[in-house]
Amino acid sequence: MSKREIIAAIITVVLIVIMLIQWAFNLFHTVHEQHTVVINGVPITYLVKGEPQGKPVLLLHGNGGSHKDLYVMTDLLAQAGYLVWAPDSRGQGENPPLDEYHYSDMADDMHFFVQQVINPYYALSNSPKDIYKRVTQSAPSLISGSGSASVALPDLKPAVFGWSDGGIIALLTEVKYPGTWNAIITSGANIDPDCGVWDLEQERANPADTSALYKMMLYEPNMTVEDLQTIQCPCLIAAGENDLISLEHTHLIGENIPNSEVMIVKGADHGSHILHNPKMGRIVVEYLKKIDY
Repeated sequence: MSKREIIAAIITVVLIVIMLIQWAFNLFHTVHEQHTVVINGVPITYLVKGEPQGKPVLLLHGNGGSHKDLYVMTDLLAQAGYLVWAPDSRGQGENPPLDEYHYSDMADDMHFFVQQVINPYYALSNSPKDIYKRVTQSAPSLISGSGSASVALPDLKPAVFGWSDGGIIALLTEVKYPGTWNAIITSGANIDPDCGVWDLEQERANPADTSALYKMMLYEPNMTVEDLQTIQCPCLIAAGENDLISLEHTHLIGENIPNSEVMIVKGADHGSHILHNPKMGRIVVEYLKKIDY
């Protein structure tokens, strides 16, 4: 073996070792944990996964679903270097069911979740498990929403993706609490029940489902175009080409948010590009990179 070949072999071995070290570092320095906290008076179970100090991205599932519906997107965002926070909405997923639901309450929940869980994590610890222990033990009022913590917390603005009801919650949170989000991405969201899904008057008279979650969809949300015009953060308003929500309604949302664009996903319905499909996750990653988040 020539001297040049020996040097080349040594370099190859060194590069392989470096790659293995990097792989091991990534393996043992990523977060994948699940917790339950009390937010706004109700238990909220959430998954947190990704780079410990990655920029926060909140994922919100659809009506009657859970954070598990967004596992594919969670993994894509985590691989892209973000720290993903994926809560189950009140009374859904792994949370105990409720007798009554309102989108306004869910928007409050997510505002408080950012203030009481995500912000303290970045302020106090590199480990969600550690921050959960420290906050619940030393400042339980912070988690319950009944008080404030003594520590100065950063004013973080996570990006948020909301699918269907999750999109409603994302938009309504920003309307009620301006400046909560760094960016909003929705798919299949609506701002009022008259959005092309059904003959609303007939469905209210003879509902196909009598559950509290279904009733909420028949009478809420009740946002206006004037509400949308108050949203200042960048927004991507998406829908499937064959979505339950009419394309006209989707364009209505996008065209009334000042810093917004509309995307219609070709060949997709209300959830085929999201559930067990990486397509929407890739769109989210690309959009966040595009706006330098």
